[in-house]
Amino acid sequence: MITLDIISDPVCPWCYIGKAHLDRALAERPDHPFTIVWHPFQLDPEIPRDGLDRGQYLEGKFGSKEAVVQLHARIDEAAKDAGLQIDWETIKRSPNTIDAHRLIHWAGIERKQGKVVDALFAAYFQEGRDIGDQDVLADIADGAGLDAAAIRRLLDGDADTAEIEVREAHSRERGVSAVPTFIIANQHVVPGAQQSDLWLKLIDEINAQLA
Repeated sequence: MITLDIISDPVCPWCYIGKAHLDRALAERPDHPFTIVWHPFQLDPEIPRDGLDRGQYLEGKFGSKEAVVQLHARIDEAAKDAGLQIDWETIKRSPNTIDAHRLIHWAGIERKQGKVVDALFAAYFQEGRDIGDQDVLADIADGAGLDAAAIRRLLDGDADTAEIEVREAHSRERGVSAVPTFIIANQHVVPGAQQSDLWLKLIDEINAQLA
């Protein structure tokens, strides 16, 4: 198997869209060679740990409410193409995602990263849940088959926070400045929310080389 490292943030809509395209390709090629590992990247690590009002945050970041509406329209078009629908109206908070990345890290130990990442995307983009809230994260962990009580105890402390920060810094040092970023076999970089057709082509080329 070949490692496909995915550098991502669960509040990044392009990461959500990129995963949907990748998932479609993987479903069409069940013999794909990939072992998938998720890695942390915070779009804005300066957001306070208790988050910010999303409307105010985005208007401050992009300059106006009109600019935010235009951005959402562009994302909506891409999401529709990926078979997704984002419910912007339900999203009230822009969370700090360090704890969500800690949960993804712990899920990896239990080989449940995919389930947790899916649940985080759904919770944020479809249900408008605050994925910076530790109770929400414990509930997501429970739904993915993790020990929610153990996860809650870990979240109460700072376990693995430093490791997440080091891993993110390593990605930035390697030149990652936007997500999603996909890295195949620690050699080939595939940036952005690529279409399923590209993934199908890559999978077929890799399988041919491995045959």
